[in-house]
Amino acid sequence: MEKAINILVVEDEAILAMALCDSLEAEGYCVIGMASNGVKAIDLFRNNEVDLVLCDINIRGDFDGIETVRQLSAIRPVPVIYLTAFSDGDTVARARQTGPAAYMTKPHNLLNLRIAIELAIHNFAQQHVLTSVGLTSPIRSETATTVDGSQRNESLNRDTILKIDDSVFIKQGFQFVKINLADILILEAEDNYTYFITLTKRYILRLSLSAALERLQHSRMVRVHRSFAVNVRRVDSFDEQSVSLDGREVPLGKNYKDDFMRSLK
Repeated sequence: MEKAINILVVEDEAILAMALCDSLEAEGYCVIGMASNGVKAIDLFRNNEVDLVLCDINIRGDFDGIETVRQLSAIRPVPVIYLTAFSDGDTVARARQTGPAAYMTKPHNLLNLRIAIELAIHNFAQQHVLTSVGLTSPIRSETATTVDGSQRNESLNRDTILKIDDSVFIKQGFQFVKINLADILILEAEDNYTYFITLTKRYILRLSLSAALERLQHSRMVRVHRSFAVNVRRVDSFDEQSVSLDGREVPLGKNYKDDFMRSLK
């Protein structure tokens, strides 16, 4: 099942917080909660799946936004974007020590915020992949990205797939869509494109089937034909020529039959 990206908003000005949440939800994101102080933010973070934190620096309570982010990062890594009216050098330097994905001044611009969220998710997922294979440490970079409309990461491909634990983020249009790996039934190749087929939707990426499988690194997604791969956990039946999943039938190529049978063991 497709899942929206879950965002925790930490902002103590109620009107600004509600306007920000409305903007995010209109863009298709899921706001799991609003916190006006660090203690509330930590509680929400502990008890919810959070993919990204938007945090004001100057908030009420025992912790300011920077200290709140330190506390959240100690629980588990998460990409953070600071939204603040404070842009002096000392504040920026202190904020950078927490390794934020971006630092944006208020009032926010919706287009720039969307770009910042996209880059934050992308960079965090890339860092997660490198960490998982031992190529880098789990500590994020201490350099924040300032998104002001003139700075954009043009190297971010429009058709991108990023894996974090048991989910993937697939770039569709202007944002990443989060999908559970278990919900992907079939990968179908067509020319230089691959369709990701779930129970309810089809997504298309400009990737070859081989490249899609390499990026997924999902042991249960097995190639059964030059143009098809299937999630073996979702297989209902098969015979010498085909495999059936949830009423869908795909061909079983003779060159792939042995690998398919091994995957069932």
